[in-house]
Amino acid sequence: MEGEERRLAASLTARYSEWVLEELDELRGSFLLTDPAMPGHPIVYASRGLAALTGYPRRELLGRNARLFQGAATDRAAVSGVREAVRAQRAHQVAILNYRRDGSPHWVLLHLAPVFHAADGRVLHFLAVQVPIAPASSPRRHPGRPPAFAACREEARGEEELPCASHVGEVFVDIDKRGLEAEEPRIASGCDKEMALSTANSIFSTLNRYSKLTGLVVCERRCDSVGIPALSSSLNLSLGRIKQSFVLTDRHLPDMPIVYASDAFLSLTGYSREEILGCNCRFLNGPGTSAEVLEEINRHICREEACTVHLLNYRKDGSTFRDLLHVSPIRNSSGKVAFHVWVHLDESAKHDFSGLTPEVWQLGAVGAVRVAVRSLSASGSLLRPSQ
Repeated sequence: MEGEERRLAASLTARYSEWVLEELDELRGSFLLTDPAMPGHPIVYASRGLAALTGYPRRELLGRNARLFQGAATDRAAVSGVREAVRAQRAHQVAILNYRRDGSPHWVLLHLAPVFHAADGRVLHFLAVQVPIAPASSPRRHPGRPPAFAACREEARGEEELPCASHVGEVFVDIDKRGLEAEEPRIASGCDKEMALSTANSIFSTLNRYSKLTGLVVCERRCDSVGIPALSSSLNLSLGRIKQSFVLTDRHLPDMPIVYASDAFLSLTGYSREEILGCNCRFLNGPGTSAEVLEEINRHICREEACTVHLLNYRKDGSTFRDLLHVSPIRNSSGKVAFHVWVHLDESAKHDFSGLTPEVWQLGAVGAVRVAVRSLSASGSLLRPSQ
């Protein structure tokens, strides 16, 4: 048994250093980590909060498939939806009926998130945060909310595991609930969702920090820089002189990834450059971000027009900031759009605009980026020669 525990612990210590387990033990919240590369996709870490919530001793959870929490009245559609999210390697969140060790049911908000290798985009682990939902936590349902992470109670599943080349799909299976009625569904409140997101962000911050000790940097979003063009040293030097908080994105590449991020942007959001290069700008969005404003931005991008909007965005630590965001196309010397610049300004922070309005201050960054791109594109010096 000790050998098995060491093998499971190595799934974390080999990637995040020997000290990560102690650090995770200090974090509040109910959560677990699973390893999709190991047979049966087992739980490799369970928090003290999870043990208290479910009644399972932590050592009893390690090595088991996460489906043991589900029972016969757990919604079949939710299980199917979560399984698809696992296979698609994307985050997922929903309220779902789970079961404690003593067989009693309880509603939780389940927040599932893959942990990516920052360099090549591989999924190393899955994180599942459970937040208990109180009765009548919300007066109504939110339409279109996807189902989320849960797992199957031991008594409700067969003992046989189907052989599979990949173990990712083994996290969730459909269950038979004939003759059983679930209690009235509960809806997660905004506070429940914020708590789940905050807990997940704390865990990702810990994993990211300790992964740097082993040289294996991880992140919560796939930021695969493979295929992302490297900007020339001349362009990087010119952009580095601009003091405002901004990123450049390339709309000609799939999902319009970030190809440059200023130091001020990293300070504003709390992310490292390695975490965001290759990502779409949506990683700043969260539950309180306006979908209508995002649609407005997309419309202007499609029309190759500039726009200024007010948006609620999220830092890496889960805290929010009121973002005065200006998005503008950047054309090369031939007049074609080469990039889009996104200039971010925290409206609640104090700034020295040297007598200028915030909007004019942002336009100054746009102008500086435009000059750098046009001058260097004329000589063909936007990208590294190897590109």
